[in-house]
Amino acid sequence: MNLVRTAMLLAFMTALFMVVGFMIGGRGGMMIAFLVAAGMNFFSYWNSDRMVLSAYRAQEIDERNAPEFFAIIRDLARNAGLPMPKVYLYDSPQPNAFATGRNPQNAAVAASTGLLSALSPEEVAGVMAHELAHVQNRDTLTMTITATLAGAISMLGNFAFFFGGHRENNNNPLGFVGVLLAMIVAPLAAMLVQMAISRTREYSADRRGAEICGNPLWLASALGKIARGASEIPNYDAERNPATAHMFIINPLTGAGMDNLFSTHPNTENRIAALQEMAHGATNASTPAPPAANPMRKSRSVPDAGLSRGGSQPPKGPWS
Repeated sequence: MNLVRTAMLLAFMTALFMVVGFMIGGRGGMMIAFLVAAGMNFFSYWNSDRMVLSAYRAQEIDERNAPEFFAIIRDLARNAGLPMPKVYLYDSPQPNAFATGRNPQNAAVAASTGLLSALSPEEVAGVMAHELAHVQNRDTLTMTITATLAGAISMLGNFAFFFGGHRENNNNPLGFVGVLLAMIVAPLAAMLVQMAISRTREYSADRRGAEICGNPLWLASALGKIARGASEIPNYDAERNPATAHMFIINPLTGAGMDNLFSTHPNTENRIAALQEMAHGATNASTPAPPAANPMRKSRSVPDAGLSRGGSQPPKGPWS
């Protein structure tokens, strides 16, 4: 199902890219756009993760330079039955995180320095479990390729203004109207595709992430803190690369929460409410759930989830 979804997404984005080329340069422009889109799809499949990590100047870390954070990722990956991903940190005071990579065997997770400063280890575990859920659901390929193609479509829309708006273009069957459509409609359509994917994907990753870390309230608490941080602290790299906004656990763009209609993410309060309901159901379940293959409560890096204590405050962790 994920393979079919990815193929449909690539087909739609490629077709949109070709339509923009047709609006700018007629059939010749459409063929050029098709060749460019095909090349970008191939390049994005193999390199989009490196492009995104490079855009945020993320640095790979290991257990020597970030032992506690690395141990949390290792335990979560084991609990989810995933290969150990590469782990990155990027320098930003805004608390946030994202995952990338074409498959679980070539995945990477990245967190901001602000995330580790603002959140407890339990909340960090909830956030990174969410990102590993994206890896397990194979959302990361869709996310990275969508970001690359959406950025390219927006760039092509800007290109239409300079290349098609200042001279007579006999190859453009729609004339200046076609240029306007390429400038406005195409980037908007690409943005709508991103939003449609992101909104449904986030709820699924929230639920699976809560299962991986063992306590939905850890992620619920983290989402509230990250949302507040994202609204107060700008991420200048994200502002320069808005096509990557849907990859983050919370939209990193300034003012992102002002317009629910055009938000790349579901409403944070709704996500928190769903997680709280999940925790309430787990606490009051008449039949206890079977233990996970590698329960998080046995990890030295992530404390007991606390569900057996009726959802009380989680114990202090190594950051406290």
